Amino acid sequence: MTSTQYTALQHHLQQFAQLSEADIRMTRDLWQVRNMARHELFTFSNSVCRQVGFVLKGIFRVYYVHPATEQEHNLYFIAEHTFLTSLKSLLTQTTCPYLIEALEDAELLVIDHDALKQFYPQSHGWERFGRLLAEQYFLANQTRSESLLMQSAEERYVDLMTNQPDLLNRVSLGHIASYLGIKGPSLSRIRAQVAQQR
Repeated sequence: MTSTQYTALQHHLQQFAQLSEADIRMTRDLWQVRNMARHELFTFSNSVCRQVGFVLKGIFRVYYVHPATEQEHNLYFIAEHTFLTSLKSLLTQTTCPYLIEALEDAELLVIDHDALKQFYPQSHGWERFGRLLAEQYFLANQTRSESLLMQSAEERYVDLMTNQPDLLNRVSLGHIASYLGIKGPSLSRIRAQVAQQR
């Protein structure tokens, strides 16, 4: 890990979980650099997730493939300076039906969860990190579920434009349509309507 990579990790850990420098130093040697090519998988379907990644560069999609139709359904996009994992699989050490794919060439720092959780009893900072990571994923899941239940496709698109505008330049329209729960032609119509309103 270079000093630049370590500084980025350190800065984000301080922001995310208010970890002290001493807390961060405890795990410095446990974080490993992982470079991934576009379309490479961070986790495979029906495998157990054993790592937490910190995205330094690149963007990922979390998706599943419907077993009957083989249609892909995008659940989330995860970009730089975010922690990446399959949380349920990580915490329960059971297999997960989701896949996590790099949509661009990516660079991460990864740590094994077995190594990380050893520090929870030793450090309130790392214990807080584990709690906040779980809360972040819970909130993302709840927000996603509520948007699909309570918002129209157009409202979901406007939210995406407002809260994650960079995605529209980095992710294909097919993946965006899947994430919004609509077909490609519907997305084209919604984009045209929203453009006229602005």
